[in-house]
Amino acid sequence: MNYRMICRLLCAVLRIVAAFMVPAALISLYYHEMRTCYSFLITIGLMLLLSCFSLIWKPKKKTFYAREGFVLASLSWVMMSVLGALPFVFSGTIPHFVDALFETTSGFTTTGASIVTDFSQLTHGILYWRSFTHWLGGMGVLVFLLSLESFASGAGDSIHIMRAESPGPQVNKLVPHTIGSARILYGMYIGMTLVMLVLLLLGGENWEQAITTAMGTAGTGGFAISPESMADKSPYIQWVVGIFMMLFGVNFGIYYLMLQRSWKKIFRNEELLTYLGIFIVATAAITICIYPQYGFVDGLRQSFFQVSSIATSTGFASADFNLWPQFARTLLVMLMLSGACAGSTGGGFKISRVLILLKGLRHEIRRSLHPNTISSVHMDGDKVSKETVTNTYAYLVAYCLIIMISVLILSFDPFTFEENVTAEIACLNNIGPGLGAVGPTGSYAGYSVLSKLILSVNMLLGRLEIFPILILFVPGVWKKARN
Repeated sequence: MNYRMICRLLCAVLRIVAAFMVPAALISLYYHEMRTCYSFLITIGLMLLLSCFSLIWKPKKKTFYAREGFVLASLSWVMMSVLGALPFVFSGTIPHFVDALFETTSGFTTTGASIVTDFSQLTHGILYWRSFTHWLGGMGVLVFLLSLESFASGAGDSIHIMRAESPGPQVNKLVPHTIGSARILYGMYIGMTLVMLVLLLLGGENWEQAITTAMGTAGTGGFAISPESMADKSPYIQWVVGIFMMLFGVNFGIYYLMLQRSWKKIFRNEELLTYLGIFIVATAAITICIYPQYGFVDGLRQSFFQVSSIATSTGFASADFNLWPQFARTLLVMLMLSGACAGSTGGGFKISRVLILLKGLRHEIRRSLHPNTISSVHMDGDKVSKETVTNTYAYLVAYCLIIMISVLILSFDPFTFEENVTAEIACLNNIGPGLGAVGPTGSYAGYSVLSKLILSVNMLLGRLEIFPILILFVPGVWKKARN
Protein backbone atom coordinates (compact mmCIF):
# COMPACT_ATOMS: atom_id res chain seq x y z
CA MET A 1 0.00 0.00 0.00
CA ASN A 2 1.45 3.35 -1.08
CA TYR A 3 0.33 5.37 1.95
CA ARG A 4 2.29 8.49 1.02
CA MET A 5 0.70 8.67 -2.43
CA ILE A 6 -2.78 8.19 -0.99
CA CYS A 7 -2.06 10.98 1.52
CA ARG A 8 -0.94 13.28 -1.29
CA LEU A 9 -4.11 12.64 -3.31
CA LEU A 10 -6.38 13.02 -0.29
CA CYS A 11 -4.78 16.40 0.39
CA ALA A 12 -5.37 17.37 -3.24
CA VAL A 13 -9.06 16.45 -2.82
CA LEU A 14 -9.19 18.63 0.31
CA ARG A 15 -7.84 21.61 -1.62
CA ILE A 16 -10.37 21.10 -4.43
CA VAL A 17 -13.34 20.90 -2.07
CA ALA A 18 -12.04 23.93 -0.14
CA ALA A 19 -11.81 25.90 -3.39
CA PHE A 20 -15.36 24.92 -4.32
CA MET A 21 -16.60 26.20 -0.94
CA VAL A 22 -15.41 29.72 -1.73
CA PRO A 23 -18.46 30.63 -3.90
CA ALA A 24 -20.77 29.50 -1.07
CA ALA A 25 -18.90 31.81 1.33
CA LEU A 26 -19.16 34.70 -1.15
CA ILE A 27 -22.88 34.11 -1.65
CA SER A 28 -23.35 34.14 2.13
CA LEU A 29 -21.40 37.39 2.32
CA TYR A 30 -23.53 38.94 -0.47
CA TYR A 31 -26.74 38.14 1.43
CA HIS A 32 -25.18 39.33 4.73
CA GLU A 33 -25.41 35.84 6.23
CA MET A 34 -22.31 36.39 8.30
CA ARG A 35 -22.58 33.31 10.53
CA THR A 36 -22.91 31.12 7.44
CA CYS A 37 -20.01 32.93 5.78
CA TYR A 38 -17.79 32.37 8.82
CA SER A 39 -18.79 28.70 8.93
CA PHE A 40 -17.55 28.22 5.39
CA LEU A 41 -14.36 30.18 6.01
CA ILE A 42 -13.56 28.14 9.13
CA THR A 43 -14.16 24.89 7.24
CA ILE A 44 -12.04 26.08 4.31
CA GLY A 45 -9.22 26.98 6.70
CA LEU A 46 -9.43 23.59 8.41
CA MET A 47 -9.27 21.72 5.10
CA LEU A 48 -6.32 23.76 3.87
CA LEU A 49 -4.54 23.11 7.16
CA LEU A 50 -5.11 19.36 6.87
CA SER A 51 -3.93 19.44 3.25
CA CYS A 52 -0.49 20.58 4.47
CA PHE A 53 0.24 16.95 5.38
CA SER A 54 1.17 16.45 1.73
CA LEU A 55 4.09 18.86 2.25
CA ILE A 56 5.34 16.91 5.23
CA TRP A 57 4.76 13.33 4.04
CA LYS A 58 5.92 13.38 0.43
CA PRO A 59 5.63 10.16 -1.61
CA LYS A 60 8.84 8.34 -2.49
CA LYS A 61 7.20 6.72 -5.53
CA LYS A 62 4.03 7.36 -7.52
CA THR A 63 3.15 3.76 -8.29
CA PHE A 64 -0.58 3.26 -7.96
CA TYR A 65 -2.43 -0.05 -8.12
CA ALA A 66 -6.08 -1.11 -7.97
CA ARG A 67 -6.21 -1.41 -4.18
CA GLU A 68 -4.81 2.11 -3.76
CA GLY A 69 -7.50 3.33 -6.16
CA PHE A 70 -10.28 1.71 -4.14
CA VAL A 71 -8.90 2.95 -0.81
CA LEU A 72 -8.42 6.47 -2.18
CA ALA A 73 -11.98 6.61 -3.53
CA SER A 74 -13.50 5.36 -0.28
CA LEU A 75 -11.48 7.62 2.02
CA SER A 76 -12.05 10.64 -0.26
CA TRP A 77 -15.81 10.29 -0.15
CA VAL A 78 -15.93 9.66 3.59
CA MET A 79 -13.67 12.64 4.18
CA MET A 80 -15.73 14.92 1.92
CA SER A 81 -18.94 13.89 3.65
CA VAL A 82 -17.56 14.50 7.15
CA LEU A 83 -15.87 17.84 6.42
CA GLY A 84 -18.60 18.98 4.03
CA ALA A 85 -21.08 18.68 6.91
CA LEU A 86 -19.26 21.20 9.08
CA PRO A 87 -20.77 24.38 7.51
CA PHE A 88 -24.26 23.03 8.32
CA VAL A 89 -23.24 22.52 11.95
CA PHE A 90 -21.21 25.72 12.40
CA SER A 91 -23.94 27.88 10.82
CA GLY A 92 -26.63 26.33 13.01
CA THR A 93 -28.85 25.45 10.03
CA ILE A 94 -28.51 21.75 10.89
CA PRO A 95 -27.03 21.78 14.41
CA HIS A 96 -26.83 18.02 14.98
CA PHE A 97 -23.76 16.50 13.34
CA VAL A 98 -25.36 13.17 12.36
CA ASP A 99 -28.19 15.05 10.60
CA ALA A 100 -25.64 17.28 8.85
CA LEU A 101 -23.58 14.23 7.87
CA PHE A 102 -26.70 12.55 6.45
CA GLU A 103 -27.55 15.67 4.42
CA THR A 104 -24.00 16.12 3.09
CA THR A 105 -23.53 12.44 2.28
CA SER A 106 -26.85 12.56 0.47
CA GLY A 107 -25.59 15.56 -1.47
CA PHE A 108 -22.19 14.23 -2.54
CA THR A 109 -23.59 10.80 -3.41
CA THR A 110 -26.37 12.52 -5.42
CA THR A 111 -29.03 10.74 -3.39
CA GLY A 112 -31.25 13.69 -2.52
CA ALA A 113 -32.66 12.15 0.67
CA SER A 114 -33.12 14.93 3.20
CA ILE A 115 -33.79 15.46 6.88
CA VAL A 116 -34.83 19.10 6.28
CA THR A 117 -38.45 19.79 7.15
CA ASP A 118 -38.29 23.59 7.27
CA PHE A 119 -36.55 25.12 4.24
CA SER A 120 -36.75 28.59 5.75
CA GLN A 121 -33.92 27.61 8.13
CA LEU A 122 -31.51 27.17 5.20
CA THR A 123 -29.58 30.26 4.18
CA HIS A 124 -28.73 31.15 0.58
CA GLY A 125 -25.13 30.05 1.01
CA ILE A 126 -26.17 26.71 2.50
CA LEU A 127 -28.74 26.14 -0.27
CA TYR A 128 -26.04 26.74 -2.87
CA TRP A 129 -23.53 24.42 -1.17
CA ARG A 130 -26.20 21.77 -0.66
CA SER A 131 -26.98 21.74 -4.40
CA PHE A 132 -23.36 22.06 -5.49
CA THR A 133 -22.47 18.85 -3.67
CA HIS A 134 -24.76 17.12 -6.18
CA TRP A 135 -22.91 18.59 -9.13
CA LEU A 136 -19.46 17.72 -7.83
CA GLY A 137 -20.53 14.24 -6.76
CA GLY A 138 -22.28 13.53 -10.05
CA MET A 139 -19.17 13.13 -12.17
CA GLY A 140 -16.86 12.60 -9.22
CA VAL A 141 -14.19 14.64 -7.48
CA LEU A 142 -11.42 12.16 -8.38
CA VAL A 143 -12.34 12.38 -12.06
CA PHE A 144 -12.11 16.16 -11.68
CA LEU A 145 -8.73 15.72 -10.00
CA LEU A 146 -7.53 13.60 -12.93
CA SER A 147 -8.71 16.23 -15.41
CA LEU A 148 -6.33 18.71 -13.80
CA GLU A 149 -3.14 16.71 -13.42
CA SER A 150 -1.58 13.26 -13.69
CA PHE A 151 -0.69 12.06 -10.21
CA ALA A 152 0.29 8.49 -11.03
CA SER A 153 3.60 7.20 -12.31
CA GLY A 154 2.21 5.99 -15.62
CA ALA A 155 -0.82 6.41 -17.88
CA GLY A 156 -2.03 2.98 -16.88
CA ASP A 157 -1.98 3.79 -13.16
CA SER A 158 -4.54 6.61 -13.43
CA ILE A 159 -7.24 4.24 -14.68
CA HIS A 160 -7.29 2.62 -11.21
CA ILE A 161 -8.45 5.95 -9.77
CA MET A 162 -11.13 6.44 -12.43
CA ARG A 163 -12.31 2.83 -12.20
CA ALA A 164 -12.77 3.07 -8.43
CA GLU A 165 -15.10 6.09 -8.70
CA SER A 166 -16.87 5.65 -12.05
CA PRO A 167 -20.16 3.72 -12.06
CA GLY A 168 -20.74 0.50 -14.01
CA PRO A 169 -19.47 -3.07 -14.26
CA GLN A 170 -16.56 -1.99 -16.45
CA VAL A 171 -14.90 1.35 -17.13
CA ASN A 172 -13.48 2.24 -20.53
CA LYS A 173 -11.39 5.25 -21.44
CA LEU A 174 -12.77 7.53 -24.16
CA VAL A 175 -9.27 8.20 -25.46
CA PRO A 176 -5.98 6.33 -24.81
CA HIS A 177 -4.95 8.65 -21.97
CA THR A 178 -6.95 8.69 -18.73
CA ILE A 179 -6.36 12.41 -18.21
CA GLY A 180 -7.77 13.12 -21.67
CA SER A 181 -10.83 10.99 -20.92
CA ALA A 182 -11.40 12.83 -17.63
CA ARG A 183 -11.18 16.20 -19.37
CA ILE A 184 -13.60 15.14 -22.11
CA LEU A 185 -16.06 13.84 -19.52
CA TYR A 186 -15.99 17.06 -17.50
CA GLY A 187 -16.12 19.17 -20.66
CA MET A 188 -19.34 17.46 -21.75
CA TYR A 189 -20.70 17.60 -18.19
CA ILE A 190 -20.09 21.34 -17.87
CA GLY A 191 -21.44 21.99 -21.38
CA MET A 192 -24.71 20.14 -20.76
CA THR A 193 -25.13 21.88 -17.40
CA LEU A 194 -24.70 25.31 -19.01
CA VAL A 195 -27.19 24.51 -21.78
CA MET A 196 -29.75 23.49 -19.19
CA LEU A 197 -29.02 26.59 -17.13
CA VAL A 198 -29.80 28.82 -20.13
CA LEU A 199 -33.05 26.97 -20.85
CA LEU A 200 -34.15 27.35 -17.22
CA LEU A 201 -33.40 31.08 -17.31
CA LEU A 202 -35.41 31.40 -20.52
CA GLY A 203 -38.27 29.67 -18.69
CA GLY A 204 -38.46 32.45 -16.11
CA GLU A 205 -36.35 30.96 -13.30
CA ASN A 206 -34.19 33.40 -11.36
CA TRP A 207 -30.45 32.79 -11.13
CA GLU A 208 -30.59 31.05 -7.75
CA GLN A 209 -33.39 28.71 -8.83
CA ALA A 210 -31.80 27.99 -12.20
CA ILE A 211 -28.32 27.27 -10.82
CA THR A 212 -29.46 25.00 -8.00
CA THR A 213 -31.91 23.14 -10.27
CA ALA A 214 -29.31 22.71 -13.02
CA MET A 215 -26.74 21.36 -10.55
CA GLY A 216 -29.27 19.02 -8.95
CA THR A 217 -30.34 17.71 -12.36
CA ALA A 218 -26.84 17.34 -13.81
CA GLY A 219 -25.69 15.34 -10.81
CA THR A 220 -29.02 13.47 -10.80
CA GLY A 221 -29.22 14.45 -7.15
CA GLY A 222 -32.64 15.96 -6.54
CA PHE A 223 -32.11 18.48 -3.75
CA ALA A 224 -34.73 21.19 -4.24
CA ILE A 225 -34.74 24.62 -2.60
CA SER A 226 -38.43 24.48 -1.67
CA PRO A 227 -40.66 21.85 -0.01
CA GLU A 228 -42.69 21.52 -3.24
CA SER A 229 -39.62 20.25 -5.15
CA MET A 230 -40.70 20.64 -8.81
CA ALA A 231 -44.46 20.53 -8.21
CA ASP A 232 -44.78 24.33 -8.21
CA LYS A 233 -42.83 24.74 -11.46
CA SER A 234 -44.38 25.50 -14.84
CA PRO A 235 -44.97 22.69 -17.37
CA TYR A 236 -42.07 24.12 -19.44
CA ILE A 237 -39.63 23.85 -16.52
CA GLN A 238 -40.84 20.35 -15.69
CA TRP A 239 -40.32 19.21 -19.30
CA VAL A 240 -36.83 20.76 -19.41
CA VAL A 241 -35.83 19.13 -16.11
CA GLY A 242 -37.42 15.80 -17.09
CA ILE A 243 -35.62 15.66 -20.45
CA PHE A 244 -32.26 16.61 -18.97
CA MET A 245 -32.63 14.07 -16.16
CA MET A 246 -33.04 11.44 -18.87
CA LEU A 247 -30.04 12.79 -20.80
CA PHE A 248 -27.77 12.78 -17.74
CA GLY A 249 -28.78 9.16 -17.14
CA VAL A 250 -27.18 8.14 -20.46
CA ASN A 251 -23.61 6.83 -20.58
CA PHE A 252 -21.40 9.83 -21.40
CA GLY A 253 -19.50 7.58 -23.79
CA ILE A 254 -22.56 7.79 -26.06
CA TYR A 255 -22.18 11.57 -26.27
CA TYR A 256 -18.52 11.14 -27.17
CA LEU A 257 -19.56 8.74 -29.94
CA MET A 258 -21.98 11.42 -31.15
CA LEU A 259 -19.12 13.91 -31.35
CA GLN A 260 -17.17 11.30 -33.31
CA ARG A 261 -20.28 10.62 -35.47
CA SER A 262 -20.01 6.91 -34.76
CA TRP A 263 -23.72 6.35 -35.30
CA LYS A 264 -23.46 2.59 -35.89
CA LYS A 265 -21.92 2.05 -32.47
CA ILE A 266 -24.65 4.17 -30.90
CA PHE A 267 -27.52 2.28 -32.54
CA ARG A 268 -26.07 -1.08 -31.57
CA ASN A 269 -25.57 -0.10 -27.93
CA GLU A 270 -27.88 -2.50 -26.09
CA GLU A 271 -27.82 -0.59 -22.81
CA LEU A 272 -28.96 2.64 -24.48
CA LEU A 273 -31.73 0.90 -26.43
CA THR A 274 -32.93 -0.89 -23.28
CA TYR A 275 -32.80 2.36 -21.30
CA LEU A 276 -34.92 4.20 -23.88
CA GLY A 277 -37.28 1.23 -24.14
CA ILE A 278 -37.82 1.26 -20.37
CA PHE A 279 -38.62 4.97 -20.52
CA ILE A 280 -41.19 4.52 -23.27
CA VAL A 281 -42.93 1.51 -21.71
CA ALA A 282 -42.91 2.85 -18.13
CA THR A 283 -44.10 6.32 -19.17
CA ALA A 284 -46.93 4.87 -21.27
CA ALA A 285 -48.00 2.45 -18.52
CA ILE A 286 -48.08 5.08 -15.77
CA THR A 287 -49.81 7.60 -18.05
CA ILE A 288 -52.64 5.13 -18.60
CA CYS A 289 -52.74 4.36 -14.88
CA ILE A 290 -53.02 7.99 -13.72
CA TYR A 291 -55.14 9.19 -16.66
CA PRO A 292 -58.30 9.47 -14.50
CA GLN A 293 -56.48 11.85 -12.12
CA TYR A 294 -54.76 14.13 -14.63
CA GLY A 295 -56.07 13.59 -18.14
CA PHE A 296 -53.76 12.73 -21.03
CA VAL A 297 -51.56 15.84 -21.41
CA ASP A 298 -50.85 16.43 -17.72
CA GLY A 299 -50.73 12.68 -17.07
CA LEU A 300 -48.07 12.22 -19.75
CA ARG A 301 -46.00 15.06 -18.29
CA GLN A 302 -46.30 13.80 -14.72
CA SER A 303 -45.58 10.23 -15.78
CA PHE A 304 -42.52 11.12 -17.88
CA PHE A 305 -41.14 13.41 -15.17
CA GLN A 306 -41.38 10.81 -12.40
CA VAL A 307 -40.09 7.99 -14.60
CA SER A 308 -37.14 10.19 -15.56
CA SER A 309 -36.57 11.24 -11.95
CA ILE A 310 -36.75 7.76 -10.43
CA ALA A 311 -35.04 5.81 -13.23
CA THR A 312 -32.06 8.17 -13.20
CA SER A 313 -32.03 8.29 -9.36
CA THR A 314 -32.51 12.08 -9.36
CA GLY A 315 -35.40 12.20 -6.93
CA PHE A 316 -37.15 15.42 -7.97
CA ALA A 317 -40.92 15.25 -7.60
CA SER A 318 -43.56 16.99 -9.73
CA ALA A 319 -46.40 15.36 -7.76
CA ASP A 320 -46.98 13.31 -4.64
CA PHE A 321 -46.83 9.84 -6.19
CA ASN A 322 -47.86 8.40 -2.82
CA LEU A 323 -51.38 9.25 -4.01
CA TRP A 324 -51.02 7.35 -7.28
CA PRO A 325 -52.53 3.88 -7.83
CA GLN A 326 -50.61 0.89 -6.48
CA PHE A 327 -49.52 -0.24 -9.95
CA ALA A 328 -47.84 3.10 -10.70
CA ARG A 329 -46.07 3.15 -7.33
CA THR A 330 -44.89 -0.45 -7.75
CA LEU A 331 -43.52 0.34 -11.19
CA LEU A 332 -41.61 3.31 -9.77
CA VAL A 333 -40.02 1.05 -7.12
CA MET A 334 -38.94 -1.34 -9.89
CA LEU A 335 -37.35 1.60 -11.71
CA MET A 336 -35.48 2.41 -8.50
CA LEU A 337 -33.82 -0.98 -8.68
CA SER A 338 -32.82 -0.95 -12.36
CA GLY A 339 -31.37 2.57 -12.34
CA ALA A 340 -29.68 4.42 -15.19
CA CYS A 341 -26.86 3.59 -17.59
CA ALA A 342 -23.30 2.80 -16.56
CA GLY A 343 -20.95 5.73 -17.11
CA SER A 344 -23.69 8.28 -16.37
CA THR A 345 -24.29 10.44 -13.32
CA GLY A 346 -27.32 8.28 -12.48
CA GLY A 347 -27.44 5.66 -9.74
CA GLY A 348 -29.17 2.33 -9.30
CA PHE A 349 -28.12 -1.19 -10.15
CA LYS A 350 -27.38 -0.06 -13.74
CA ILE A 351 -29.03 -1.25 -16.94
CA SER A 352 -25.81 -2.90 -18.13
CA ARG A 353 -25.69 -5.14 -15.04
CA VAL A 354 -29.33 -6.12 -15.53
CA LEU A 355 -28.55 -7.08 -19.14
CA ILE A 356 -25.48 -9.09 -18.12
CA LEU A 357 -27.51 -10.98 -15.50
CA LEU A 358 -30.30 -11.75 -17.98
CA LYS A 359 -27.84 -12.83 -20.65
CA GLY A 360 -25.97 -14.90 -18.07
CA LEU A 361 -29.23 -16.60 -17.07
CA ARG A 362 -29.98 -17.41 -20.69
CA HIS A 363 -26.44 -18.69 -21.14
CA GLU A 364 -26.77 -21.03 -18.13
CA ILE A 365 -30.14 -22.37 -19.33
CA ARG A 366 -28.67 -23.13 -22.76
CA ARG A 367 -25.65 -24.78 -21.20
CA SER A 368 -27.94 -26.97 -19.07
CA LEU A 369 -29.75 -28.11 -22.20
CA HIS A 370 -26.60 -28.49 -24.28
CA PRO A 371 -23.65 -29.17 -21.90
CA ASN A 372 -21.12 -29.60 -24.72
CA THR A 373 -21.95 -26.28 -26.38
CA ILE A 374 -19.27 -23.61 -26.05
CA SER A 375 -20.83 -20.16 -25.70
CA SER A 376 -20.33 -16.91 -23.82
CA VAL A 377 -22.16 -13.72 -22.85
CA HIS A 378 -22.06 -10.93 -25.43
CA MET A 379 -22.92 -7.21 -25.23
CA ASP A 380 -23.07 -4.96 -28.29
CA GLY A 381 -21.66 -7.81 -30.34
CA ASP A 382 -18.55 -8.11 -28.15
CA LYS A 383 -17.74 -10.87 -25.69
CA VAL A 384 -18.13 -9.95 -22.03
CA SER A 385 -15.16 -11.21 -20.03
CA LYS A 386 -15.73 -13.88 -17.39
CA GLU A 387 -14.26 -11.46 -14.85
CA THR A 388 -17.01 -8.92 -15.60
CA VAL A 389 -19.76 -11.56 -15.43
CA THR A 390 -18.42 -12.91 -12.12
CA ASN A 391 -18.11 -9.37 -10.76
CA THR A 392 -21.77 -8.73 -11.67
CA TYR A 393 -22.92 -11.88 -9.86
CA ALA A 394 -20.85 -10.92 -6.80
CA TYR A 395 -22.28 -7.40 -6.93
CA LEU A 396 -25.83 -8.78 -6.93
CA VAL A 397 -25.10 -10.96 -3.89
CA ALA A 398 -23.56 -8.06 -1.96
CA TYR A 399 -26.39 -5.77 -3.07
CA CYS A 400 -29.10 -8.13 -1.76
CA LEU A 401 -27.27 -8.81 1.52
CA ILE A 402 -26.84 -5.09 2.21
CA ILE A 403 -30.56 -4.46 1.62
CA MET A 404 -31.61 -7.31 3.91
CA ILE A 405 -29.27 -6.36 6.76
CA SER A 406 -30.07 -2.65 6.51
CA VAL A 407 -33.85 -3.17 6.42
CA LEU A 408 -33.54 -5.38 9.50
CA ILE A 409 -31.74 -2.59 11.38
CA LEU A 410 -34.23 0.03 10.17
CA SER A 411 -37.08 -2.12 11.49
CA PHE A 412 -36.26 -0.96 15.05
CA ASP A 413 -37.70 2.45 14.08
CA PRO A 414 -41.48 3.05 14.09
CA PHE A 415 -41.96 2.94 10.32
CA THR A 416 -43.86 0.49 8.13
CA PHE A 417 -42.14 -2.28 6.21
CA GLU A 418 -42.94 -0.47 2.93
CA GLU A 419 -41.34 2.73 4.22
CA ASN A 420 -38.21 0.97 5.49
CA VAL A 421 -37.72 -1.08 2.31
CA THR A 422 -38.20 1.87 -0.03
CA ALA A 423 -36.02 4.10 2.19
CA GLU A 424 -33.23 1.52 1.98
CA ILE A 425 -33.62 1.04 -1.77
CA ALA A 426 -33.77 4.81 -2.27
CA CYS A 427 -30.54 5.40 -0.31
CA LEU A 428 -28.56 2.44 -1.66
CA ASN A 429 -29.54 3.37 -5.22
CA ASN A 430 -28.95 7.09 -4.58
CA ILE A 431 -32.52 8.06 -5.44
CA GLY A 432 -33.84 9.99 -2.43
CA PRO A 433 -37.59 9.70 -1.95
CA GLY A 434 -39.25 6.40 -1.12
CA LEU A 435 -42.88 5.75 -0.25
CA GLY A 436 -45.00 6.80 2.72
CA ALA A 437 -43.27 8.97 5.33
CA VAL A 438 -40.08 9.14 3.22
CA GLY A 439 -42.01 9.96 0.04
CA PRO A 440 -41.70 13.11 -2.10
CA THR A 441 -43.49 15.27 0.49
CA GLY A 442 -41.81 13.66 3.52
CA SER A 443 -38.29 13.45 4.93
CA TYR A 444 -35.91 11.14 6.78
CA ALA A 445 -35.91 13.31 9.91
CA GLY A 446 -37.92 10.78 11.89
CA TYR A 447 -35.29 8.04 11.72
CA SER A 448 -33.02 7.39 14.70
CA VAL A 449 -29.32 8.29 14.81
CA LEU A 450 -28.36 4.66 14.12
CA SER A 451 -30.68 4.43 11.13
CA LYS A 452 -29.39 7.71 9.70
CA LEU A 453 -25.82 6.42 9.98
CA ILE A 454 -26.79 3.12 8.32
CA LEU A 455 -28.56 4.96 5.49
CA SER A 456 -25.56 7.31 5.09
CA VAL A 457 -23.25 4.30 4.71
CA ASN A 458 -25.70 2.88 2.18
CA MET A 459 -25.48 6.09 0.15
CA LEU A 460 -21.70 5.76 0.01
CA LEU A 461 -21.96 2.06 -0.84
CA GLY A 462 -24.35 2.87 -3.67
CA ARG A 463 -22.34 5.76 -5.12
CA LEU A 464 -19.04 3.85 -5.06
CA GLU A 465 -20.79 0.61 -6.04
CA ILE A 466 -20.12 -1.37 -2.87
CA PHE A 467 -16.68 -2.91 -3.42
CA PRO A 468 -14.44 0.12 -2.70
CA ILE A 469 -16.12 0.55 0.70
CA LEU A 470 -16.04 -3.17 1.55
CA ILE A 471 -12.36 -3.38 0.62
CA LEU A 472 -11.56 -1.00 3.50
CA PHE A 473 -12.42 -3.83 5.89
CA VAL A 474 -10.14 -6.41 4.26
CA PRO A 475 -6.96 -6.63 6.45
CA GLY A 476 -4.70 -7.64 3.57
CA VAL A 477 -5.43 -4.40 1.73
CA TRP A 478 -3.55 -2.37 4.33
CA LYS A 479 -0.36 -4.41 4.17
CA LYS A 480 2.64 -2.65 2.75
CA ALA A 481 3.66 -4.02 -0.65
CA ARG A 482 7.01 -5.76 -0.87
CA ASN A 483 9.62 -4.23 -3.11
